[in-house]
Amino acid sequence: MIPLSVTMKRVSHPSRGISSTKKRQPAKLDKKKRGLIRIISGQWRGKRLPVLDAEGLRPTTDRNKETLFNWLMAYVDNAQCLDVFAGSGGLGLEALSRYASRCDFIELDRQASEQLNKNLQTLNVNDSNVATVHQGDALKVLKQLNGTQYDIVFIDPPFYQNLVAPVVSEIVNANLVCEGSMIYIEHETELESLPLPSHWHVVKEKRTGSLVYMLVEVGETNPPVLEDA
Repeated sequence: MIPLSVTMKRVSHPSRGISSTKKRQPAKLDKKKRGLIRIISGQWRGKRLPVLDAEGLRPTTDRNKETLFNWLMAYVDNAQCLDVFAGSGGLGLEALSRYASRCDFIELDRQASEQLNKNLQTLNVNDSNVATVHQGDALKVLKQLNGTQYDIVFIDPPFYQNLVAPVVSEIVNANLVCEGSMIYIEHETELESLPLPSHWHVVKEKRTGSLVYMLVEVGETNPPVLEDA
């Protein structure tokens, strides 16, 4: 709809005796629409940041994000974080706002990665020791991060692409978590079974109409065997 404030000019051509109306053409939209995410709490509380509407991008809702960070309240401060399917970066940015010491972001979409870097600059996060955006395939980047230990990992992949299981497997193979690490996993409700390592324990779980989200704690890889008294 053209705003009422825009004046339409009618151009006449007397020699032809025909009048025509020139319409102002709407401005071309970006190939990818832009939306906003809001940081809920911490040093950047209330800050709204632009995000791209990239394919598969599904930012965690404020309500779910608030629930998640209530679960993580005792773990975020000074934590080393990994946001595997970063998208908007909403989870990793929320963690940094709540004084996590570092976050690595992984995002496949180039434009979404560029926007995430711009948002970090807006927040004056210019130190690669605090935040790094890795643009590329998640499984390949996880291999490159081999041996880097994280306290909190966010796994929030695009739905219906069977990405959770291979990512969990690669996180274990690349030795990216240790005993006490907390893993957030979000997936579609249609995924009936989620194979987790035997030493990963679900400590919190919620379901909504379309998704399941849970908090998982990493236990001992080889717990000691208790001898009979």
